[in-house]
This record gives sequence, structure tokens and C-alpha cells, in this order.
Amino acid sequence: MADMGVFRDAVLAWDAGGSGELARELVGAVGVRGVVLVEGPSDDAAVSALAARRGRDLGGEGVCVLAMGGAMSVGRFARLLGPPGLGLRLVGLCDEAEVSFYARGLERAGAAPEGIFVCAADLEDELIRALGADRVAELVEVEGDLRALQTFLRQPAQQGRTAQQQLRRFLGTKKGRKIQYGRVLVDALDLDRVPAPLDGLLASV
Repeated sequence: MADMGVFRDAVLAWDAGGSGELARELVGAVGVRGVVLVEGPSDDAAVSALAARRGRDLGGEGVCVLAMGGAMSVGRFARLLGPPGLGLRLVGLCDEAEVSFYARGLERAGAAPEGIFVCAADLEDELIRALGADRVAELVEVEGDLRALQTFLRQPAQQGRTAQQQLRRFLGTKKGRKIQYGRVLVDALDLDRVPAPLDGLLASV
């Protein structure tokens, strides 16, 4: 039986110029009822990690978390997946600077704008504030990245920045690090202190 990963791949292939026939077939076969549009794989990792901590299987519930490869892609995916295309319910998680792309993309596709959950700065910033800089630094050490962090903090550009700003920047300095820490930071959260955008998103699907 096809799973949500197969549906996700079919949608990405459709967006890349392929036929949408397979994606249409899989909606019923997989039982897709909604799509969470996120900018990249680190957001996907965080959403999936929080769902798992709360005992939810989003794929099994018919919810596809789709990393679009950037906020500017939201209009295309909204057309494919929303009312003009597959008719699925759409919600989204985005950075503060990308709200206009999401709002415009969903509006043009006839999707509900109240389904947009906005992070102040970005999701990493939200997670660092929720945990506190000291706790995040502890997690960096546990993950074996303390030496890399110490080297990073000695850079002139980091002087004068707050610990939160430094950690946020550090998470983006190596390919794959945001994805890794998307899971790590969510797994370390007190479930009563989940950042509001992430908490609201998961509650809405």
C-alpha cells in the first residue's frame, strides 16, 4: 500500500513539471486530507518530532508535511494542492519575513489565510527562546558540536550579539545542522512550553 512519502514524492515530481495523475490517484489510496506547507526540511523535522512526542502519526491521520524548498514556492503548491487542484486543506508554518508569500499564495488559491502560523524571526529562534540559550548550549555539547560552537563564537562578527542570536546563527552554518537540531530541540522541550506557532499548527491538523 502506498504511504504518505510516496504521495509527497508524487507532488514534488508534479511541481517539477511532471504529470499530476499519480498525486491525484494517491489522494484516495493514501487517504490524504490535508497538507502542512513548510519552507524546508528543518521545519519538517521539527513538526514531525513534536507530533511523535504527542503520540500522533500525521501520515496515518492523512496529513502530509511538505517541505517546499523555500517560501516563494508556496503559491505553486497551493494551486496544486488547494481548491484549484486536489482540493486539500492547507495550513502553513513560516518565518516572519515570509508571511506575505504565504498569505498571497494561499489567497490566490482560495485557501483559508487563518491557516498560516508565523514564527518570530524563524522556527530556530522560537525554539531557542523556549528552551533558553544555556539549555541549547548544553544540547550542542551533547550532540558533539561544542568545539565547533566555541570556534564560531570567536569570530569577530559574533561579538556583541546576544547568546540567542549567536546560537541561531550557528545552527545555520553547516548543511544539515538545522535539520538535526530541529529534532533535538523539539525533543528537549517541556511540552507545556512549545512555541505558539508550532503548537497552534499541530493543534490545527
